[in-house]
Amino acid sequence: MTNPRAAMLIIGDEILSGRTREGNLAYLAAELGKIGIVVAEARIVADDHDAIIAALNALRGSIDHVFTSGGIGPTHDDITADAVAAAFGVAIDVREDARAILQAHCDRRGVELNAARLRMARIPDGARLIDNPVSSAPGFTIGNVHVMAGVPSIFQAMVASVLPGLAGGPPLLSQSLEVLRPEGAIAAEFGALAADFPDLSMGSYPFQRDGVAGTNLVVRGTDGARIDAAMVRLCALFGTRG
Repeated sequence: MTNPRAAMLIIGDEILSGRTREGNLAYLAAELGKIGIVVAEARIVADDHDAIIAALNALRGSIDHVFTSGGIGPTHDDITADAVAAAFGVAIDVREDARAILQAHCDRRGVELNAARLRMARIPDGARLIDNPVSSAPGFTIGNVHVMAGVPSIFQAMVASVLPGLAGGPPLLSQSLEVLRPEGAIAAEFGALAADFPDLSMGSYPFQRDGVAGTNLVVRGTDGARIDAAMVRLCALFGTRG
């Protein structure tokens, strides 16, 4: 069985400027892996209408699920919803179910549902709302695109709302081995081992610790027995070497 593939489109000038550290991709990849969906690609684009449309259309036509983060708040630069509507060629306006959610939230807080907050109730035609138990303002799903907030706590809550409705595949499993040798010293043997297990993904990730060069060797796949077999071979090659 082929695992479904996902992509993430991260939207925001604040990410590209370095003012905000992006952390949603790692969380999404880990959560999707649990249900057997592979994150195959990620892109970061500015708060630019045409750039969002171009990236979204490039991804949604070749991937099973696209997750966006950022740009669905109350300010003028929150343009993701409009760009998504344009990408799908549908209208966008305040929707009554989204308005009701925001109104109830504002009433609980004793604040006005003003024009800025009401922007977060603008939903493209045909979209389904994504629940937001943190701050109430909903995300939405249209086609194979899931549009979510960029704030990590809200993004994570929205992911939890979406995951039960997604069809996945065999869970993605991984094991790793830390080797206190530099990549260049083990590359040939590791590459030969990877060739013996073409059904698995094997990656090497170098590190420096207290002046010592080392490498983390990671084996990923959906077949636990095959991963175990690969790890036995890895340990025989490198497990006793320091």
